[in-house]
Amino acid sequence: MENCIFCKIIAGEIPSPRVYEDDKMIIINDIEPKAKLHYLCIPKTHFALLSEMGEREAEVLKYCFEKIASLEETLGLQEGYRVIINQGENGGQTVRHLHIHLLGGEVLGGF
Repeated sequence: MENCIFCKIIAGEIPSPRVYEDDKMIIINDIEPKAKLHYLCIPKTHFALLSEMGEREAEVLKYCFEKIASLEETLGLQEGYRVIINQGENGGQTVRHLHIHLLGGEVLGGF
């Protein structure tokens, strides 16, 4: 999407160091971290909401979760982490491109 900040990051139009990248997703550091470690896993396929998922998007999201699990040690998350997907304005979604927050590196409080 032409005005999507995450699409621009994926395309290299906005510089953002990648913690991980492959043909389906990138992982970057969140610019407003809420934990010692706070990453964003961003699928390269643009869609905003879980309700917009078709088969293709569901496969990409499944892939992202599998890859996150395989990168736990590399990301420093082997002691545990929180996974968050904000949905819509009331859910705190500020960028309309589905992304997965990964928080860890410390004991996280309940909510």
